[in-house]
Amino acid sequence: MVDNIKILKKNILITKNNLEILIKSDLLDQIDKLSKLICNSLKKKNKILFCGNGGSASEASHIAAEFVGRYLKERKEQPAISLTTDNSIITAIGNDYGFKEIFSKQIKAIGNKKDILIALSTSGKSENIINAIKSAKKKGMITVLFTGEQKFKFKKLLNIEINAPAKRVDRIQELHLVLLHNLCELVELKLK
Repeated sequence: MVDNIKILKKNILITKNNLEILIKSDLLDQIDKLSKLICNSLKKKNKILFCGNGGSASEASHIAAEFVGRYLKERKEQPAISLTTDNSIITAIGNDYGFKEIFSKQIKAIGNKKDILIALSTSGKSENIINAIKSAKKKGMITVLFTGEQKFKFKKLLNIEINAPAKRVDRIQELHLVLLHNLCELVELKLK
């Protein structure tokens, strides 16, 4: 018989350990650096584009909503768009060009120089994420990737790479959410 409580305790201890590793890493400096890039970009009337697949798509939409609405305090709305939310665009591009182009085509349409792309991919190997980053770089956008422990093979395309110190997809996503929420708070503290 499976001991559910034992499994839950083990999982929570793994998450706790991952958070302790995170605190000791340079990722907090990276998040601080990203918060400053975002603030500077927003002050210059640029926008933030988010994308991801599966659970990361939900995180992309969630964080875009934090920027457009509010995170912890009332403040001016910020221009943030999740490229994962328009079903008609995604299915039309997927049908006509293939799934690997669902984000890159949107970036080509609405991305501008000095906008910021924040891509989420636990593996860093998703073709549609790689193509999104390539398209953003061609447009002169700031490119950021939240991924797992494994380094991104197209590192030269990135301004910032956030490697969550975890192996399992769910644990990587947990760390991404902690970092992204903290990013929202840092940016919001600097915004009026």
